[in-house]
Amino acid sequence: MKHFNKVISWCNNPVHQYYLFVIVLMVPNLFLFYTEPMEWSVRIAFLFLPLGLYMTLMDMSRKPGIMVWILFPLLFLGAFQLVLLYLFGESIIATDMFLNLFTTNSTEALELLDKLIPSVIGVVILYIPTLVLGCMSIRSSQKLSNRFRRKMLKIAFLFFAIGAIFTGIARWTVSDFSIHKDIYPANVVYNIKLAVERWQASERYQLTSKGFTFQASSSHLPEEREVYIMVIGETARAINFGLYGYERNTTPGLQHMPNIVYFTDALSQANATHKSVPILMSTASAEDYDRMYQEKSIITAFKEAGFKTTFFSNQLPNHSFIDFFAEEADVHEFLKEDPEEALNPYDMEMVKMVNKFLSAGDKKVFIVLHCYGSHFNYYERYPEKEAYFKPDKIDKISKQTRDRMINAYDNSIRITDRMITSLIESLKEETGISALLYTSDHGEDLLDDDRCRFLHSSPVPTYFQLHVPYILWVSDSYNQCYPDILQNAKIHHSSPIMSNSFFHTMLSVGGIETNYRNDTLSVVNAAFQLTPRCYLDDHNLPLTLDKIGFKDEDLKMFRKYGLQYP
Repeated sequence: MKHFNKVISWCNNPVHQYYLFVIVLMVPNLFLFYTEPMEWSVRIAFLFLPLGLYMTLMDMSRKPGIMVWILFPLLFLGAFQLVLLYLFGESIIATDMFLNLFTTNSTEALELLDKLIPSVIGVVILYIPTLVLGCMSIRSSQKLSNRFRRKMLKIAFLFFAIGAIFTGIARWTVSDFSIHKDIYPANVVYNIKLAVERWQASERYQLTSKGFTFQASSSHLPEEREVYIMVIGETARAINFGLYGYERNTTPGLQHMPNIVYFTDALSQANATHKSVPILMSTASAEDYDRMYQEKSIITAFKEAGFKTTFFSNQLPNHSFIDFFAEEADVHEFLKEDPEEALNPYDMEMVKMVNKFLSAGDKKVFIVLHCYGSHFNYYERYPEKEAYFKPDKIDKISKQTRDRMINAYDNSIRITDRMITSLIESLKEETGISALLYTSDHGEDLLDDDRCRFLHSSPVPTYFQLHVPYILWVSDSYNQCYPDILQNAKIHHSSPIMSNSFFHTMLSVGGIETNYRNDTLSVVNAAFQLTPRCYLDDHNLPLTLDKIGFKDEDLKMFRKYGLQYP
């Protein structure tokens, strides 16, 4: 009891509270100081500018608890930042992370949160006592003396001046340095501002794209029956496909399918669904992403060319561009519309929906499928009876349970293979010509190396998040009518491509003529050309592969699988 009273007495001391609160506010900076690559001048500014600022703010009240509660938003951001560092090992909270909060359903969030318990416990231990101590400070009669406050203010100004001097040095010596990009928490506040602006721009999309038209037409014979299916996978990485040389037979259906071409060096231009899927469905790319706010999707292009269009999704509507594009279709349906439902339906359900849609017998048909694919939690993506690789259940994410996690992930790939194969078999039964084009929005980290990275959407991507499967199938009748398509695909099957080619390739396969089709990006076109590969960064700017921030572990994988870099 005696020691407990001493601790309480120590904690009630406003001077001790002042120091503790400043230290807690500085914790994210201290971690980022060691995780982020910075020039020496930036490092000094990174510590001293915020330290001077926090000390000045804490000095504004004689009761430190009042200021710590006023600065609660900074504590919240600090907690978010620490969880992010636990998950990805680097980087500030990105703009996309804030947008993910609005475009990720609650079930997904809870699935992830369950695996982040250690980091959650850590931030609770750090920040809850801080807030409790703040309440104690407010209720206490003890206050900081004016003498102490004047002393701390002088020190704060000194620290701030040191930070300002080295900020100036950094601006002079580091070409791309800026406070709003490189100094925490200014960079996080700036990213919040960008996230709000992007959300507002997407809210105006219906208005800004209202008058847009592709002026599209079909170059194929009008009397020909045509059926095209565009399949957008989720979180599937190429190296876990048996088709791509994986030691496990995860693609038994596609393995020996005739008229198939798979592209071995395909990378996604984004590692977050809310950005990668719109790139697949529109002319938007890392090089010119913002054009998406004024233009419509590939669904409208096919629709203008006389096709009956449909969009089926196994993901929850989230008021993003994916939803807006879906609404362009003659028929659009989301298998899961209630966020309170515990589990998603299986992707195989969409095969039934496709078959029903095809039974109407429309002459020109274009179908877009948005799968749930291999999204975490992996063992929930397939029925238990389809668990080919066992054991596949885990209660935590760790190196010790990785084998089980990989089993579950590979099972989800087998179900994707079964779905695509089933769609192809359905197309074979149809009269006329048909084709199917598949890729995934991005890949996934699965504790693959010493970095122990997990999931996707990290501010700095890895090889595992970007190398995706990219597969084309055409029917025998299609190949007889348009043999150049398959021939060109085979010629370019090992060419280094990015996901921005998907839109143009699908238009070429479907014979859709429009000035918005770029044949130099279409891998089934003789006009295809190699171009520098770019990734869409958090601020929607294009970065060539050598500027992304790949580590040695990533470059090793590029070399291992013979991918072009940069």
